[in-house]
Amino acid sequence: MRHIGCCTWIFGNEPIEQTAQRVKKIGLNGVELHGDIHSINPVQAGKVFADKGLEIFSITPGDADISNPDSAIRQKAVDYYKKLIDWVLKIDQQPNPPMVSCHGLVQRIRPISTQEEENQFLIESTKQICNMAQQANIEIVFEVLNRYESHQVQTLKEGVHFLEKVKAQNLRLLADAYHMNIEEANPAGALQEAGTYIGLYHAADSNRGAIGEGHTDFKAQIMALNNIQYYGPIILEIAAPGPDPFNTNKGEGFKEILEQQLKKSIESIRALNS
Repeated sequence: MRHIGCCTWIFGNEPIEQTAQRVKKIGLNGVELHGDIHSINPVQAGKVFADKGLEIFSITPGDADISNPDSAIRQKAVDYYKKLIDWVLKIDQQPNPPMVSCHGLVQRIRPISTQEEENQFLIESTKQICNMAQQANIEIVFEVLNRYESHQVQTLKEGVHFLEKVKAQNLRLLADAYHMNIEEANPAGALQEAGTYIGLYHAADSNRGAIGEGHTDFKAQIMALNNIQYYGPIILEIAAPGPDPFNTNKGEGFKEILEQQLKKSIESIRALNS
C-alpha cells in the first residue's frame, strides 16, 4: 500500500508538534515539511515526527528566484538551497533523508529579461543545487508548476527536456495533479510518458480541494503511476475553500476543514487500491 502524506505548510505557521499530532490522528504516514530554515529547528523536527512514527518524505522550499537575470539575486537564491540542504541533513533521517523540492519564484509569471536567457539561468542554478545535494546524498525533485505561478517548465514534457539539459543523476520531476489539471491535455498520459523521470507526486483535486471534490480522474493517474512503477508517496497539497490561493489561512476553523478534507482524500485514494 502506497504511503500518503501532506504538506505541512497548509496548516499555516502551526507549531510542528501540533502538526505531527494532527497528521498522526488523521492516519497519514508522513509529511512534506516546509523548509523554513529560520523558524523550524531541523533536529527538533526530525525527532518530533520520528517519535510519532511519521516520515518526512520531502521538503517544500521557501521562495527563491533561481532564474533571475540579476546575478546577486540568483546567487542569494542558490545560497538558500545550500542552507536548506545543510538544514535537511540535521533532520538526520537515515538511511532515507527527505527529498528536496526545487522551483523558481512562485508568482513570477513573465521574464524580466528574455525567456531564453532565464531558461538558461534556471538550468545553471539547478545544476549547482543538484551538485550540492549530490555531495550530501540528497535527491532533488523539480516541481512542474502552472502558468499562473511560473513562466518556466509548465508541463511534464517540458520538465523531461529540462532534466535532459541539467544532466544531474539526483534530479527527477515532481508531478502535481492540480498543476497538471491546468496545463496537461491528458494528465495520466503525461505521467505515462514521463515514466521514470517522476520522482514525487502531489495530489489535490481540480478545485484544490479533497480528492473526489473536483473532476480530476485520479483513477487514471494512479494507474499511470503504477504503470511507470512509481511507488513513492502521494503528498496531499490541498486547501480549504476561500480566497487567496497563496494563503492557507482561510479564517476560523480552516484547520478542522483541512482535517476532514485530508481524511476524505485518504479514503478516496485507498479506494483506488493504490
